[in-house]
Amino acid sequence: MRVYLPATIGMLRQLVAEGELRPVSGTAFALTPALRESYTSGSTEELEYAALLDAARASLRLLASAQEPGASDDKEPPRRVVISADAEDVTLRPDLDYAVVRLAGPVRLEDVAAVHVDAPEAEQAVLAAAAVVDAADLGDPDAEFTLGDVEDHELAWYAAQELPFLLELM
Repeated sequence: MRVYLPATIGMLRQLVAEGELRPVSGTAFALTPALRESYTSGSTEELEYAALLDAARASLRLLASAQEPGASDDKEPPRRVVISADAEDVTLRPDLDYAVVRLAGPVRLEDVAAVHVDAPEAEQAVLAAAAVVDAADLGDPDAEFTLGDVEDHELAWYAAQELPFLLELM
């Protein structure tokens, strides 16, 4: 199953250095039966993109934690990161949300299909959105507007073999 893991730049560095990455709480997103049923229409590609966007929003939560003073990622660029990978041992978690799945183990670098990362011009919008993502989930209209600003920035696509070069440039 193709899964979308929310991540940070620091987590990408870990993936490249160690050859695998264990998602936070094993959480990832995917095109699940519950996600498919929640839409009245949409191609597989469109619904997978919806799962990817859910992972991008979850990446904002990771960034909020990573940007706290003293956090291991606090010196990394504030960019949303989503890792697209193929995983075998996946448990559906529709009780959490339509696209949520749990992975039993780490994702290996050789199972990564692509990585999606914000461009540098998105950094200010990412920081603003990371600060209000929880308020947006609780229905705050100003926070939802701020999230809309960051979601206007498309994530750039990178092949797995490009990761070392991408990270070197950051």
